Amino acid sequence: MTAPVPEGGDSLSIRPARRADLLAIVRIENASFSQPWPHDAFETFLGEPGFLVAVDETRTIVGYIVSDVTPNYGRNLGHVKDIAVHPDHRESGVGSALLTRALSVLGAYNADSIKLEVRPSNESARRLYRSFGFDPLRRVPGYYDDDEDAIVMIYELR
Repeated sequence: MTAPVPEGGDSLSIRPARRADLLAIVRIENASFSQPWPHDAFETFLGEPGFLVAVDETRTIVGYIVSDVTPNYGRNLGHVKDIAVHPDHRESGVGSALLTRALSVLGAYNADSIKLEVRPSNESARRLYRSFGFDPLRRVPGYYDDDEDAIVMIYELR
């Protein structure tokens, strides 16, 4: 299902990721992170309802989100595993549109809460997550390969 999301007069659609999207997704990943996921990692999430892409009016993939739900001690825990927007499309609402849709999908799959990890140095991402109601839960020392900590943030749905 593709649903248009109005963004400043342009048309942005959010839809499930397809195998044909993987090259564009990996390019955005490589442009966004110093320690990018490999192609194979994305391939394993194909078919997951929380693996979504944002497509602009020219049918170009401008961002993606990878998320899922897993049972955890009697509750269903949603997890935003990866989200990125192409550098040319940042600060235009693409990340917000992707996160909005992912929260909806995870809620539909009975997530009680949603977690994510973010670098303390990634202030723009932290600001986005706070604007959605994610709260810092704890710090994980040395979480990233370059030994930077992660801040685990949580969003309660129920």
